Amino acid sequence: MSSLPKPQDTLIAVAMSGGVDSSVAALLLKQAGYNVVGLTMKLWSPPASTCSTDEDSTEKTCCTVDSAMDAKRVCDQLDMPHYTLDMQEDFKERVMDPFYESYLRGETPNPCVNCNSFVKWDALWQRARSIGAAQIATGHYAAVTEDDGSTYILRGDDPSKDQSYFLWGIPGDSLKQTLFPLGNLPKTEVRRLALEAGLRTATKGESQDICFIPRGNYRDFISEQAERRGDAIDSGPLVGPDGEDLGTHRGLPYYTIGQRKGLGVAQGEPLFVRKLESKTNTLVLGRKEDLYCSAFVADRFNGFGPDWESRECLVQYRYRSPVKPALVEKESDGRVRVTFREPGYCVSPGQSAVFYDGDRLLGGARIRDILD
Repeated sequence: MSSLPKPQDTLIAVAMSGGVDSSVAALLLKQAGYNVVGLTMKLWSPPASTCSTDEDSTEKTCCTVDSAMDAKRVCDQLDMPHYTLDMQEDFKERVMDPFYESYLRGETPNPCVNCNSFVKWDALWQRARSIGAAQIATGHYAAVTEDDGSTYILRGDDPSKDQSYFLWGIPGDSLKQTLFPLGNLPKTEVRRLALEAGLRTATKGESQDICFIPRGNYRDFISEQAERRGDAIDSGPLVGPDGEDLGTHRGLPYYTIGQRKGLGVAQGEPLFVRKLESKTNTLVLGRKEDLYCSAFVADRFNGFGPDWESRECLVQYRYRSPVKPALVEKESDGRVRVTFREPGYCVSPGQSAVFYDGDRLLGGARIRDILD
């Protein structure tokens, strides 16, 4: 268990999603003798048509009411208080709306980063403190370490479950009050602990989808939001790798960098989405080799440890992408320029660039402009 204080009367708030990971995080804290309270965020209300009606289903991951009930039952089992917090407005304003607007700008957003940065470690942390909590704990597979007076995030020991990539936006002051009880555990051990304790969530399945898009089709979400807001998603020119006219695309938000299928073109070679030019509403295709870049600029930089103007580090620019060595330089406007030591493939505006020194997370930023 990572960075835990000695057992005392200090109240620790556990963010409980109703899944097995946060349940075991609460279990470990209780077993270690801590004073723990469970907090579940009600983030959105799914349409009735998307909710499971199978009474035998143990997953029901799309329905926030079911998740809150599972979290409460686990808290009852562990003899700890539980509260459900209505945070739908926070979630809409800070996660769902930016997700939609980012696609309109021709970007590929990462809503989990916004949720962690602006909801869990901002709005939720404020609620936790209001009930007297001195620390917050979650079921993320990551760890916290102290070094020379600075607090850092470490990758989780289980590389298949490591979630440090999504945590780069946590404010430094909040990170100092954060616990990750699962940081040194593999998923198999988490399941075993839950089964051994008889937790209701022990065999509950995991959702691989964005929580507010339970069926995984973000394009439907974009269309629904555009219709609700009265926004027009216009078709526009579709341009080939040599500047040739290949027809018309159906709207930039429906495409992502690196996409190959569903382009509606039949050429004698494989083509991929290379750029989404929002100013001209142009979709640019390219060959695979065209999707490599040498550098990019990112904004919303958040760093841990002492300030640094220029640093050699490892950069991960997609959740499952391998890290690449790069030079990260802070610019006068607060943005950072990232220069690869070897070209990076399929770098996408809107995604996160996360900076590491080995397993230590140094910081991160949001990718904005690709530099060829």
